[in-house]
Amino acid sequence: MTEDSSHKVSAAAASGAAGASAERRPRTKASPRSGSDYNAESIQILEGLAAVRKRPGMYIGSTDARGLHHLVWEVVDNSIDEAMAGYATRITVQITAAGMVTVEDDGRGVPVGRHKSGIDALEVVHTILHAGAKFEQGGYKVSGGLHGVGVSVVNALSEWMRVESSRDGSVWSQEYVRGKPSTKVVKVGPAGARRGTKTSFRADPEMFEDIDYSFELISQRLRESAYLNKRVWITFIDDRNDRERSFYFEGGLMSFVRHMNRNKEVLTQRPIYVERKEGQTLVEVALQYNDTYTENVLAFANNINTVDGGTHVTGFRAALTSSLNDWARRSGILKDSDANLSGDDVREGLTAVISVKLPEPQFEGQTKAKLGSAEVKGQVQAVLADGLVQYLEENPGDGRRIIEKCLTASRAREAARKARDLVIRKGALDGLSLPGKLADCQERDPERSEIFIVEGDSAGGSAKQGRDRRFQAILPLRGKVLNVEKARLDRIVASENVRPLIIALGAGIEGIGDSFDLTKLRYHRVIIMTDADVDGAHIRTLLLTLFYRHMPQVIEAGYLYIAQPPLYRVSTGKVTKYVQSEKEREAIVKQMNAKNVSVQRFKGLGEMNAEQLWETTMNPETRTLLRVDSENAAAADEIFTTLMGEKVAPRKDFIKSEARKVQNLDI
Repeated sequence: MTEDSSHKVSAAAASGAAGASAERRPRTKASPRSGSDYNAESIQILEGLAAVRKRPGMYIGSTDARGLHHLVWEVVDNSIDEAMAGYATRITVQITAAGMVTVEDDGRGVPVGRHKSGIDALEVVHTILHAGAKFEQGGYKVSGGLHGVGVSVVNALSEWMRVESSRDGSVWSQEYVRGKPSTKVVKVGPAGARRGTKTSFRADPEMFEDIDYSFELISQRLRESAYLNKRVWITFIDDRNDRERSFYFEGGLMSFVRHMNRNKEVLTQRPIYVERKEGQTLVEVALQYNDTYTENVLAFANNINTVDGGTHVTGFRAALTSSLNDWARRSGILKDSDANLSGDDVREGLTAVISVKLPEPQFEGQTKAKLGSAEVKGQVQAVLADGLVQYLEENPGDGRRIIEKCLTASRAREAARKARDLVIRKGALDGLSLPGKLADCQERDPERSEIFIVEGDSAGGSAKQGRDRRFQAILPLRGKVLNVEKARLDRIVASENVRPLIIALGAGIEGIGDSFDLTKLRYHRVIIMTDADVDGAHIRTLLLTLFYRHMPQVIEAGYLYIAQPPLYRVSTGKVTKYVQSEKEREAIVKQMNAKNVSVQRFKGLGEMNAEQLWETTMNPETRTLLRVDSENAAAADEIFTTLMGEKVAPRKDFIKSEARKVQNLDI
């Protein structure tokens, strides 16, 4: 059975290359152990950092690429905390050729000296969970960390770590092996003009599936940090491929929004920006409308990207909707008889960044994906409402353009709502029929069901014949898939290619009525299966755009996959193998070492018979599926805008820059 690794939506994924993800045929649960096995001897006490190594997913989310990069974020966040406190102005991140990561800042340095526990403070911070200066106001008024487990978790999951603290005129250091000190805290020399903390670590290959850091992913994260902390210089050096990037922004969030909108036509010349301290919370918001039909809002709490939102996002949305409606009525654009603009209406074409900095933030989980601090909702709502109303009063022309766009969105949404019975499948009692082209599976449990979205009737026919009808459904697509990046919701709903897909999946689409409901998704493996040529790559990108823009929950839940059909069939008559690249083909031919080796190149799925398609691409025992994962929302948004948006020049530049990476180009 093939077991694959994880991948994320990126330039490579959108243009046809992607990583892999675990894929297995549904199976029954194992029977529980006998109760007699559970006794006093079963109770374990994991001392020190042993608990982290035993259950790393509890602390960093996973041990795949996401968890690996989380180690970098934890160390960088400590340096960012020093910058937020006003003590650090420079941060350097370096990856050596051997894969070791070093993070250095010019902050205050980690305290050294005997702690009340009897251990040196430097050792306490790096070897004991829930130890740090972030629990009381004395060390940090604002910080991204609260739990005090960040750097100690990195230490526990590292094969080796060395920390240097430059403070009080001296440099102190200590080394660790898999979380345990291998040296004492020692003075290694005078600090001179140097100050701050330097942390070097090598992730433990025993704990992670792969030790391969992404240059682009780290660059994007550091770029975000520089936007969120204006006038802090951040440098990233990657010795593995001799690349270096530096980030420094005077404009902060305004520069961030301009960057996100740089390939789009904007409605206002400058982003709307508000900043104010409300209570103990510093609230910053920058927003700007563009001519697209999608919302792109990023939210941060103490520089932590809260990808699942939270109270600051709730406050932002409430203020935006109420303020625009109130101003539109005072200005006479909305009449007394007109209905209010909805939240969906006012967020169409919106790009915004929300940043709050507060003491003792309440996050949900160690990975800090959602902010739960209740007071922040009202604080953000008050700050944005005041700032937005002031801007609209001072710039009525901009206000009218924004409201007109919202009204156009409202009309389009109403047209789409009238067709909702065609696109939202609420169950058999609604009397809705599935698309005629859909060959559904017998299984009704979504966790045990999968659907292949197939390019063309010919490939669809082979897939229907070759599938395991017990749990595999087939939906062929005929003709060109609508580019949703350039289409309003009503046109998307009316599309002859998109509408059947929405109905088949059964969970709706963002922006209509009750919007998308993941609990109603009929398949938990949604597999895009297209030809391995230029046309297939284009259709795949169009479908990825649809899911990213209008069904992002499918990606976030890990339910979207890309099938990997073979490019070549290599056979001696007695032995046949299928390969996915020219390099693999050459290796197999040499390995077979026979005169009568025949090589067949598949230009499309339709060239395979049902048996070949099943064995190479659909059989859970032998296939490879690539799971689509959008970890970096800003980067993903930029890629889809570049590839599928209105502007041609950015697309040409992208093609020129990425052309050298293309493999197996079919012309």
